Amino acid sequence: MRTAVVAIGGNSLMRAGRQAGSLEEQRQILQATCEGLAAVLEAGYEVVVTHGNGPQVGEALLRSEAAAGLAREISLDVCVAQTQASIGYLLQQSLQETLARHGLRRSIVTMVTQVLVSSRDPALKHATKPIGRFYSAEDAFKRTAEFGWEMVEDSGRGYRRVVPSPDPKEIIELEAIRQGLAQGMLVIACGGGGIPVIYRGDVLTGLEAVIDKDRASALLAWELEAELFLISTAVDQVELDHGTPRARPLERLTVREARRYLREGQFPLGSMGPKIEAAIKYLERCNGAVLITSPEKIPEALQGMAGTRITAAAGESARVASRSAV
Repeated sequence: MRTAVVAIGGNSLMRAGRQAGSLEEQRQILQATCEGLAAVLEAGYEVVVTHGNGPQVGEALLRSEAAAGLAREISLDVCVAQTQASIGYLLQQSLQETLARHGLRRSIVTMVTQVLVSSRDPALKHATKPIGRFYSAEDAFKRTAEFGWEMVEDSGRGYRRVVPSPDPKEIIELEAIRQGLAQGMLVIACGGGGIPVIYRGDVLTGLEAVIDKDRASALLAWELEAELFLISTAVDQVELDHGTPRARPLERLTVREARRYLREGQFPLGSMGPKIEAAIKYLERCNGAVLITSPEKIPEALQGMAGTRITAAAGESARVASRSAV
């Protein structure tokens, strides 16, 4: 059985800079992602889907804050659990329709997933992970004054709330995910990076934090010994000098080259950096491959005609894509 872990971004349901639309609008946004997932199945992989929830968990927190005094406030870990279920529901429905059109038979299950972190992780003392929508500087100041949020400018697109983001150590429901795959299911797991939990004695307790989805996905791909770790994001290919007139898309990267470009600042923390770091962590442990591309380009990327492929092989070197291939 060949296994692929496919990590899709939170913006697969909600576009950056805008609120979520109707359920129908969200399903339309999901269509390209589901077509890509069908292509992965058709390529012969059993699939685990992970997903981000940055926009959605931010909206859930905002609703909770706005309802203060009328309803009980919801903690961040519970918001993560809620968005795992709601996003999983929409994915299940869209996937069932898409797979039926492709003649693919799969049971699809969404697994509410807890991820163990260390209570001593220094990241718990520092808010760094952006969640929620983008705000203007004026609105960000108002949210800070009204709710006490920590806000940062994010990738030149506006201001977002930031929360602590500890490293994932263990996926609590790992064995259940394995059993689902063994039974031929398409499993949706580790939504939003998983619900961050620690042990207090023998009891798991949730934390006010968010785990990076790509880090949790890399851990899951390693634990499952997946042959493919596919990261679906907003761009077709990884680029050097992204956002400048000198931008150069890359077809291939080795782990050594990826580390070097990270040190040089080519992959910023707020955009491509966490994805490259996750790719490196996976490839340090697994003899597999990483593909990074947009949802629309997944079928082509699987054929080597799009996206960026990252491997541990020292014999391969970075290759800049021709402009016609982008």
